[in-house]
Amino acid sequence: MVRGASAGSARKTLIVGKLIGALLGLLLLRNPLGIFIGIVLGHFWDSSVARMQPAIRGAPNAFIAPLFGLAGAIAKSDGRVSEPEIAAAENLMARMRLTPEQRAAAIAQFNAGKQPGFATQLAIAELKDWCHGRRDLAWLLLDLLLDIVYAEGSLAADKFAIVRQLCAALGIREHELAMLAAMKGYAAATGGNYRYQQSREAPRAPPADKDPYAVLGLDRNADERAIKRAYRTLMSRYHPDKLGDVPEELKRRAGERAREINAAYERLRV
Repeated sequence: MVRGASAGSARKTLIVGKLIGALLGLLLLRNPLGIFIGIVLGHFWDSSVARMQPAIRGAPNAFIAPLFGLAGAIAKSDGRVSEPEIAAAENLMARMRLTPEQRAAAIAQFNAGKQPGFATQLAIAELKDWCHGRRDLAWLLLDLLLDIVYAEGSLAADKFAIVRQLCAALGIREHELAMLAAMKGYAAATGGNYRYQQSREAPRAPPADKDPYAVLGLDRNADERAIKRAYRTLMSRYHPDKLGDVPEELKRRAGERAREINAAYERLRV
């Protein structure tokens, strides 16, 4: 109901300028040309309002509810929610430093995501809406979510199906997801086909111990040019100064990833 009301309000906003412009044009010029000019000017007003709406919809914390709802759905997709998955969700809430109200909402959404009939596609749509086409935000959302996805150490087919749907909505390709997972120490890409290798422990190695090629998403045959290109691409995604008005946890996570990328690049430059 709330989402529908917001959409209706947005549609009304997008015609208000035209209506006011037409009325003012008629009152000032008192002929059809005045109405036309007023509608044109009103259209520019409506367009400027429309450009502002994504920033309004993408409020800093608007991703929390759909993210944890989707996390619950992913955790339940293989039949049961395990203790490691619950612990991973609680750990994520702690790292995000949620307020008591936000934590209660996150828990409620995680539990809702476990229920049959949970609106997975709606949660994905809300996350897409929050990112508004920004790949840097999409990468950070996946970065957070993968901690829960890989809590048990392996990625079951049912979990992967939901993650793939999210990636498709956010414009993240499958090999990019594999690269992100490898960067986090959860998976590796092998050969030309990106496959998720199962690992019972899903090691989280310290940045200094991570394979620099994996961190940069490269194979070991990459030349200096490819290394530099990968470094620049990843830094454009993870530089915390470019994130704007987002929660501090996302900036901290981006900072951590940027440091890993820098460390990997420095090791390969030697």
